[in-house]
Amino acid sequence: MSRQARQRSESGIYHIIIRGINKQVIFEDDEDREKFIGNLQYYKEIARYILYGYCLMDNHIHLLIKEGKEPIGHSMKRIGVSYVAWYNRKYDRVGHLFQDRFKSEVVETDAYLLTVLRYIHQNPIKAGKEKSVVNYKWSSYVEYIGQNKIVETGFILAIFAEEHERSIASFKKYMNEQADDNCIEIKDAKRITDEDTKKMIQKYANVKMATELQSMERIKRDEIIRRIKGVEGISTRQIARVTGICQTVISKA
Repeated sequence: MSRQARQRSESGIYHIIIRGINKQVIFEDDEDREKFIGNLQYYKEIARYILYGYCLMDNHIHLLIKEGKEPIGHSMKRIGVSYVAWYNRKYDRVGHLFQDRFKSEVVETDAYLLTVLRYIHQNPIKAGKEKSVVNYKWSSYVEYIGQNKIVETGFILAIFAEEHERSIASFKKYMNEQADDNCIEIKDAKRITDEDTKKMIQKYANVKMATELQSMERIKRDEIIRRIKGVEGISTRQIARVTGICQTVISKA
């Protein structure tokens, strides 16, 4: 069956979600996150896209972006290929890291632009990682209220007010409002968090990162996988997500 054509935005603005293959963790540490943000900056200069917002979660990324001088798919490929090559070298792994086809939705109005940005900034809150948007280091919220680095903040702040201090105050109020915004999203139903699953694997396998299971001798690896699978509330999909090992391999272990 052929894929459905991606909807084109008349405004050129898209809300994009890039996720790890099998929901694998794609950021093991802050160096990884800094590298991805560096890639966004580097290819921004080449592709001339405009970035209005972002949020880096453990196994997926939200971007609010306006297409530049090339189709948005080309820009996403540049960013993804470069990061995966660096990640694979760092962690001595091979193969895909990101899911083939990123999710996207068009953003055609100022009202929905603000809705999507709020949704992106509140992602860590809804995931239980932080209690306030201001506390999460890896989203564009910090650029709006401080010094912007890679995000074009002026356009959105001007929607709130012309005067800078008033626009910042209104921005903060809006971004911190409790809201049930209906945007494209990734829902992972689980009783034990990915972070706790990683910690269990690190403890049982005596490794620094859960992804080290990929290069472990098969018999030992399968023994650890069987032990983790025996923990109530952890699924084979979740183990695949945090280790990067194929779900079929985990099922057979």
